[in-house]
Amino acid sequence: MDETEKADDRDALVEYGIDDRPPLSRSILLGVQHYLTMIGANIAVPLILADLMGMPADVTAKFVGTFFVVSGIATLAQTTVGNRYPIIQGAPFSMLAPAIAIVTTEVTIQGLPSWNAKLLFLQGAIISAALVEVAIGYFGLVGKIREYLSPVVVAPVVALIGLSLFSAGDITSATNNWYLLGLTLLLIVVFSQYLDRVSRVFDLFPILLGIAGAWLVAAVGSATGVIPAGDPAYLDFGELTTETLVYVPYPLQWGMPEFRTSFAIGMFAGVLASIIESFADYHAVARISGVGAPSKRRINHGIGMEGLANVFSGLMGTGGSTSYSENIGAIGLTGVASRFVVQIGAIAMLIVGVIPLFGRVIATIPGPIVGGLYIAMFGQIVAVGLSNLKYVDLDSSRNLFIIGIALFAGMAIPAYIGNVDAAAAEMDAVASGFELFRQGLTDVPFVGSLLGTEVVAQTLYIVGDVQMAVGGMVAFALDNTVPGTREERGLADWAAITESDDQFSSAVERVSERLGGDQPPFSGD
Repeated sequence: MDETEKADDRDALVEYGIDDRPPLSRSILLGVQHYLTMIGANIAVPLILADLMGMPADVTAKFVGTFFVVSGIATLAQTTVGNRYPIIQGAPFSMLAPAIAIVTTEVTIQGLPSWNAKLLFLQGAIISAALVEVAIGYFGLVGKIREYLSPVVVAPVVALIGLSLFSAGDITSATNNWYLLGLTLLLIVVFSQYLDRVSRVFDLFPILLGIAGAWLVAAVGSATGVIPAGDPAYLDFGELTTETLVYVPYPLQWGMPEFRTSFAIGMFAGVLASIIESFADYHAVARISGVGAPSKRRINHGIGMEGLANVFSGLMGTGGSTSYSENIGAIGLTGVASRFVVQIGAIAMLIVGVIPLFGRVIATIPGPIVGGLYIAMFGQIVAVGLSNLKYVDLDSSRNLFIIGIALFAGMAIPAYIGNVDAAAAEMDAVASGFELFRQGLTDVPFVGSLLGTEVVAQTLYIVGDVQMAVGGMVAFALDNTVPGTREERGLADWAAITESDDQFSSAVERVSERLGGDQPPFSGD
């Protein structure tokens, strides 16, 4: 692929490239649109944890706001001094499983309520695991395996990011309001696919217009009684009241973190899954933005910065931070891959985080609207993942076998973990899902004594519940052991579009160059 073809490919994919800066007024709306794509997950994680900890309502509001502040600062850091991709950072579901295990464990700290003690142990676990992630990133461990990752591996992993949310409650709940979900999806499809050539407004803002249109319908229906209270589409306007006008979160606001080795080990399993997911996200955002695949140096800086963001998250008292797939789907729908726009969105997160009323307005967006967003955006991510197969020989039975097994295993094994949890729940909490899983490993002949240890079992249990982690490891193992040529695996063609290490420079290196200094240590090589 020559330079002209690369430029044509980029122009066909995006309206605004990574380095483009749209006019400020337009960037503000585009940034808010990017932000709105991730509200569902960034609200769901703190609410789940707050409920399990028994956190008081007034503290929960501050807890949720802190998540948005951390998300905004982490996004600014990643887009400025990290990998510099236009990708939002937010609360990770991959780290939610170990977080739930920690906050449901009975721990006590003299003089503190139960929820506060649990939160401090959660903070300690995140900080401990995050420090290892920082080392993994900046010492270049992830980048070293970059050369062993072909499109045969990356394609199913990215596709599984999109497929992982097909069963989300906002989509498949038996009591869902399919009228509102369908309306949201219909509006996004009409604006982005049919009216995009009529006006640039429809082309650039299909998500924002879709959310606004569906929200207005839900608001009118709720106010007039057409949508009854208790319906998933109902808007409770009473939730808009707040006694706190401004609350600025700060480090150690809940107290000094507490550390326990078992908690840290469990959390690292979640961090490991997060690293795998982020690795795939970097490839997805590069692909959908019309630029070359990320170099190992860019990957290392991205993972290292995510580790630092997790340390910051632990100090602030939230549930972690990682790259979000949601706004990658938004790039596909809108063609807006501008880093500047995402940074504007990060500033919007900071404002929402410190002004509780704004957060409460955002929180009124009903679940069915979020479900409609998920279908549109995560479908895009599935397609982006599969598009990497253009570099692969699809007439090769070897490649088809590996891709098929990776996709199937990536869906089946997490489903098994979910069924184990469901079986434990039916036993009236006689045993947790982890305990049942661990017992099954202990019964494995010959290696049961190793697999059944708490460290190994907990790692397998947490990582095995993350679709892209399972699919990625299966594809990686098979692609690097089953015989196949570089051309057959797509490595030859992919090498031609992968940026070289010297094409990426961190913010520290750019400042150093301007000052005439040498390359700083730990540059991610």
